[in-house]
Amino acid sequence: MAKSVREAFRVPADVDLEELDPRERPVGPNDKSAAAEDMTDLATRLDGLQEALFAEAIGGGKRAVLLVLQGMDTSGKGGVIRHAAGLVNPQGLQIASFKRPTEEERAHDFLWRIRKEVPVAGRIGVFDRSHYEDVLIARVDSLVPKKVWQARYGKINEFEAELVESGVTLIKCMLHISPQEQSERLLARLDDPAKRWKYNPGDLDTRSKWGAYQEAYEAALQECSTDVAPWYVVPSDRKWYRNWVVAALLAETLTAMDPQFPVATIDVDAERARVAASDVT
Repeated sequence: MAKSVREAFRVPADVDLEELDPRERPVGPNDKSAAAEDMTDLATRLDGLQEALFAEAIGGGKRAVLLVLQGMDTSGKGGVIRHAAGLVNPQGLQIASFKRPTEEERAHDFLWRIRKEVPVAGRIGVFDRSHYEDVLIARVDSLVPKKVWQARYGKINEFEAELVESGVTLIKCMLHISPQEQSERLLARLDDPAKRWKYNPGDLDTRSKWGAYQEAYEAALQECSTDVAPWYVVPSDRKWYRNWVVAALLAETLTAMDPQFPVATIDVDAERARVAASDVT
């Protein structure tokens, strides 16, 4: 029996990123052309599911979806937002990008700024980076003592359990690329005048700590992949496959949620008659 998309990419308990091939394609399309065709079908499915989720909230529903995107520089967080999350009506999206914390944000608990961006009912929220920065860069660059970032794993699990209890379904995607692919993408940015603005010399400082970041990611995946908020490792060396996987994860998750359009509380026949009688000349 074929695995579901969520089964195929859910992080194993003993995750070793070196053993996970960033070019692997365990399920789904085998080439870019097939992926493009499948994305057309996914777009239709997602559009209907997202509209139902939005309408459900208008009718009093409390459910939402939160797509968390994490990955090394050039792994494609922006591309996923455009090509996967972008398949739905933009009015139904709530996108937040987390950069270096401001002075105000540093004065609060690390989850303070995150809580403010949790999607409201009926929306699909997207986090471009997230609360996991505080167990990734904070760990690698020793921004806080070890006992502080270690305690954050438990706080993250508690926070995510609270979100699920409140009606938010999480889809956490680690966009997994190889250092070779990252090098090619960095060079591509330098080669294309229209993309040079994306190039940040500081990315090389992060790249030089590749091994430390892989260890930090493995720890975050192991410590914070729970039954209510699992992690998915998305092979991302092939951009078209990465986008298909995230779109498929969204569609599969929303299908399982089965959002419902609210039942009409009006007399449909009576309102149809009123509309017919309201012709304006």
